[in-house]
Amino acid sequence: MGGLNRNNLFILGLLFHSFFEFPVNASLIIMKSKYVVIMAGGIGSRFWPVSKSTYPKQFLDILGTGKTLIQQTFDRFRNVCPVENVFVVTNEAYRDIVKSQLPELADYQILGEPVMRNTAPCIAYASFKILKLDPLATIIVTPADHLILKEEKFEETILECVEKASEKDYLITLGIVPTRPDTGYGYIQFNDLTLDSGFYKVKTFTEKPNAELASTFLKSGDFLWNAGIFIWSAASIIKAFEKHLPDILEIFKDGKVFYNTSKEQDFIKQAYVQCTNISIDYGIMEKANNVYVIPGDFGWSDLGTWGSVYTVKEKDEAGNTFIGSKKVMVIDSTNCIVNVPENKLVILQGMDDYIVVE
Repeated sequence: MGGLNRNNLFILGLLFHSFFEFPVNASLIIMKSKYVVIMAGGIGSRFWPVSKSTYPKQFLDILGTGKTLIQQTFDRFRNVCPVENVFVVTNEAYRDIVKSQLPELADYQILGEPVMRNTAPCIAYASFKILKLDPLATIIVTPADHLILKEEKFEETILECVEKASEKDYLITLGIVPTRPDTGYGYIQFNDLTLDSGFYKVKTFTEKPNAELASTFLKSGDFLWNAGIFIWSAASIIKAFEKHLPDILEIFKDGKVFYNTSKEQDFIKQAYVQCTNISIDYGIMEKANNVYVIPGDFGWSDLGTWGSVYTVKEKDEAGNTFIGSKKVMVIDSTNCIVNVPENKLVILQGMDDYIVVE
């Protein structure tokens, strides 16, 4: 007989469970198949002129750390799951960029979208592909361009969510405890129905509110920022698509025989042109009744604008922050952010609250 591979172990595990009628134990390795899906298809238009459609922000070192945003995101999950269980969904045009920045990924781990169709089709594609590889998969879905400063705490929370999602038919999202009435973030309202370990039943989702409404949310104490990071089992999210987005489900369900084969990309090209442009938040999360949120404080930012970068960067005594060049001379200037190539000479004089970018 040949050696026991992953599929053999999976079948033996099911037989063992069937014969002895043991309950599913999430701590068993065959029942703890963890996967990460990194969404990296955006064009980062709000970071123009540094971010362009041909080379968007997720592939740039926006923070001046020596690593691009997608590299930081990839590294963040090294202790959560094996490298071979990480998948990146991106625009087909960015496939080579992903490969060059994340050389540890095999070709089949980079999922190329032929056209932009928002997050619901992206997640459906990845979920069906992973489900075919592993029927017991639990999936973490994360954007490629977020900042997490408290990574150990973040990792602990993610693993807690994975365990819960592997046991229950829950769609879990991370909520960030708000520190200001920010109008650039979506908000999650939770109610008093709490599970063990601090999971709260989600009551409402609200897209970017105006300043007055954001202030009301902050004062109420039962609203969190929507981090756009999700955890669920592959089976649970497929069931949610079946109930709330059946058209998209049918499109990607038809590709079962093609996933993880040489014909996958040809199928995807046909599938995507049939998909509506819809987010997972609007299509499923706002409608499902099994959505739970766990509040956290991870030093999180979605890095959606130059203003958000300014907020998280260290500043000099005049409130200025610099990325790239060390040759920046400041004269009577305050509260500015400068992002220019290394060795570029920049002189600021008499400026307040400006963005200077090359």
